Amino acid sequence: MVAKWRARSLIARAWRTRREALQSPPPDEAARGAVMARIEDDLARAREILERAGATKELSVALGKLGHVALDLDDPERARTLFEESVAAAREAGDPLRLAHAVRHLGQVDHRLGRLESARRCYEEALDLYDRAGPAHPLDHANALRPMAALSEELGDVEEARLRWGRAVELYRSAGVEEGVRECETRLSRLNGG
Repeated sequence: MVAKWRARSLIARAWRTRREALQSPPPDEAARGAVMARIEDDLARAREILERAGATKELSVALGKLGHVALDLDDPERARTLFEESVAAAREAGDPLRLAHAVRHLGQVDHRLGRLESARRCYEEALDLYDRAGPAHPLDHANALRPMAALSEELGDVEEARLRWGRAVELYRSAGVEEGVRECETRLSRLNGG
């Protein structure tokens, strides 16, 4: 229990440091590199602790956050590997919401890398998991619908894209996320010729 608490503390510190660096970027590349190194170090230590403790749900979280840091450092291939590991840990943990998050992020990296069929499968799995979880997580569900709608649009499936953007706008509205509502409405308007 102490090990998991220590790992959670490291993850929280790393994520707080990342958020601060994103809100107020370091003055130069050297300073940014130092901040990113501290974030990675905290997450890597958390990962080691959680692997030793066999805490697969928390390990999935640490791996996912390492994946986001890899994306921050413009290393999508490394991010993909980390998100694959996050998905594997989430599957082992048997936590459907954690798995939905991990699979969604893997899909987003695959989408970015042009692996569109793999991205589609990930998005579909994440959406299925959110659907089964019910209405308790509208923001997470909307955040999974959004990239699936964009992918459908990209693949030329306009009707599917309309359905996904329409559902996403409802969920963003229920979650009170106006930026998401505006984006979905803009995409729907464009699809409808507006």
